[in-house]
Parts: sequence; C-alpha cells; structure tokens
Amino acid sequence: MSLLISTVQLRAIHAHADAESARECCGLLLGDRMTGMVRAVRSAANVAAHPAHRFEIDPAVLIAAHRAARTGGPAIIGHYHSHPTGDSLPSATDAAMAERGGEIWLIVGGDGAIRAWRAGPSGALHGCFDAVDVTIVPHPDLAPSRPQGH
Repeated sequence: MSLLISTVQLRAIHAHADAESARECCGLLLGDRMTGMVRAVRSAANVAAHPAHRFEIDPAVLIAAHRAARTGGPAIIGHYHSHPTGDSLPSATDAAMAERGGEIWLIVGGDGAIRAWRAGPSGALHGCFDAVDVTIVPHPDLAPSRPQGH
C-alpha cells in the first residue's frame, strides 16, 4: 500500500521543517488507514526535552485529534517529523520510540527528501520499519488513477 498525500500537504510539512530548521518539527497525519490517504496534516509543537535531536508531539494535539476521530473526523494514521541534520531514514532512537502498530512515519531529511515508513513488529530497518511508497496526489480527495486489470 502507498501513502497518498497531496502536494499542498507536502508543502505544509516542508514549510514546517524549514521554520524549525534547528529543531525537529513534528505533526500528525490524519486520514484513512485502509487506503493510506492523508486527509489532513496537523502540525504540533515539539515538546521534547532536547528538540534538536528528538521529537515528542504535544499531547494536547494528540488528544484533540483522537477526540475528533471519535466523533467522525479522520483517524491518526501516523505522524511526520524532521531530521534537520540527518537523512530521511528512521534512526535507532525512532525505532526505540515506535509503537509498532502499523503507523506511518513520514520523515523529512535535512536535504528536504521525504520518505515514509511503516512501524511494525518486524521490519527491514532497525527490526521495525519497512519503506512505504509515497504517491503524490493533486488534492487529498483525489486518489491517483490506476490502470484496471483485464
């Protein structure tokens, strides 16, 4: 399964990473777990004790997103964060923090590259992360057209 995300959403994530250039930025990916479609991105304050090298999403943002999902809003399908001086690969610290329940980790490297990963009970990277294809769509409600099988 691919992660489907719009150009507008990617621009917002890049802008957040640029604005927090010396710190890891972070936020939520809200959408549909079954299709991998990101419906919204929600930036959050990084409340980690050492935000230059770690991230912790503001609990108030997490609670608000869970409440909204319970009343029909989009689900939390994962989160994004940046590695201001690193690449877009999950770090050993990321692996130690991962819940491993199938959540998406979208990581922005210091060079602006974005990659997505799924955290699970096993994986090719750090024993818990597998790469996920990122498909860019023009709008969050428009899935890319796919050829139909014969």
